[in-house]
Amino acid sequence: MKYTKREKALILLADGTIFYGKSIGKKGTAFGEVCFNTGTTGYQEIFTDPSYFGQLMVTTNAHIGNYGTLTEEVESNSVKIAGLICKNFSFNYSRVGADDSLENFFEKHNVMAISDVDTRALVSYIRDNGAMNAVISTEVDNIDDLKSQLAKVPDMKGLELASKVSTKEPYFYGDENAKYKIAALDIGIKTNILRNLAKRDSYIKVFPYNTTFEEMSAWNPDGYFLSNGPGDPEPLAEAQAVAKEIIKRDLPLFGICLGHQVIALANGISTYKMHHGHRGINHPVKNLITGKGEITSQNHGFAINREETERHPDIEITHVHLNDHTVAGIKMKSKNCFSVQYHPEASPGPHDSSYLFDQFIENIKRN
Repeated sequence: MKYTKREKALILLADGTIFYGKSIGKKGTAFGEVCFNTGTTGYQEIFTDPSYFGQLMVTTNAHIGNYGTLTEEVESNSVKIAGLICKNFSFNYSRVGADDSLENFFEKHNVMAISDVDTRALVSYIRDNGAMNAVISTEVDNIDDLKSQLAKVPDMKGLELASKVSTKEPYFYGDENAKYKIAALDIGIKTNILRNLAKRDSYIKVFPYNTTFEEMSAWNPDGYFLSNGPGDPEPLAEAQAVAKEIIKRDLPLFGICLGHQVIALANGISTYKMHHGHRGINHPVKNLITGKGEITSQNHGFAINREETERHPDIEITHVHLNDHTVAGIKMKSKNCFSVQYHPEASPGPHDSSYLFDQFIENIKRN
């Protein structure tokens, strides 16, 4: 541990509410939408998940950093959260397999983080008042200026963020001699999704967020995948156009999280910003086709309109969230297309939802 002086820090919410804590090494200021994740493990995966881009993450688990970091457990090439808010930050770690401390990991990626926060009170406040923009800062004596800067931060509603996290150039993942070729649209893709597809004898070409269907289909893939990602799905007109073309041609299509929302929008089903979203690894989902329950990992602040989904003549709801009955999965009745709102690659169950990747491959085989 580096025994440096811990600066006093604060969290200023958009409605003026303030919580106090201490900085973890880095001094400065960071802006984003404040939200919370209830997972007791997996903090490294959370911090590097592109779906969390632009968000100040509150971790409800009391101890963060106690098992360090491991290079192979990252979900992208950098930390994607805007900043971390936690209760107890462990500067020392005790996992045998770890290759670095979380402190060094944050220092390497220039991440602002604060600890010693009453996270139970903060999470309770978010649950009551909703996710909102916030700032974390060591400038505790400059509150008026922080308020002025915070007022200029755009709301997550209507915010397109896929372009901020997507690959700039196409790239390949897996064995080029694999049986199946899958074209994946990267609107914030996680590495473990690619791992799950690759281990099912698939070779994946990952395309930038604004790629056209013509560019993707030129590779002659066997199936198409729309990834997870951050921000509001509604501004993603290019991704929706891709989904419409794939659906029109009845080609195998699978979407996860943001990809699920894009498929809904492509079918004329609207999306909406949730009060405080679903973020954690203990979310119960029921598969309406099999009747089985699944413990799922979720991290989304938008959802698709259930009433419009139920009225749609060509859409069947396949999964529902058992806490609030939001739509957790859909499939098209006349097309080779399905999607889920949660993350089967995250494996909190641990294998409750892995069948979805198998289902995608089966759909490709039947095409």
